[in-house]
Amino acid sequence: QLQVVESGGGLVQPGGSLRLSCAASGFTLNYYAMGWFRQAPGKEREGVSCISSSGGSTNYADSVKGRFTISRDNAKNTVYLQMNSLKPEDTAVYYCAADLRCSSDIDPREYDYWGQGTQVTVSS
Repeated sequence: QLQVVESGGGLVQPGGSLRLSCAASGFTLNYYAMGWFRQAPGKEREGVSCISSSGGSTNYADSVKGRFTISRDNAKNTVYLQMNSLKPEDTAVYYCAADLRCSSDIDPREYDYWGQGTQVTVSS
C-alpha cells in the first residue's frame, strides 16, 4: 500500500518553531517531488512548499518564504518541513503528498498519495 505519514505537529507559541516529517511507505520517495500543504478550518487546502526529487529545486508560498524550509533525506525516505517564526495564521492541518515535479504554483490537485495530516496550532 502506497502511503505517507506526517508527524511533528503540535501546539506552539507565536514565534516558535516546529519540524514536520513525512515518511513514505510502499514506494520510494527518490522518484518523486514532494509537497507540503495545509488546510485551515473553513478554507481550501493550499500549497506551502515543494521540493524536487533530487532536492535541488524548491518552491514556497509567499506567506511562508523566509520562515519555512523544506528538505528531504532520500536515504530515510523522508521529507521535512522546518517551520520557524510561526504565526497564528499558520494554524492548520499540514499534509504531504507526492508528484512528478515541483512547480511554482504548488497545486494540490496535481499531487497523489496523501497522508492523514498533522495538526499545527500556533497560539499563546
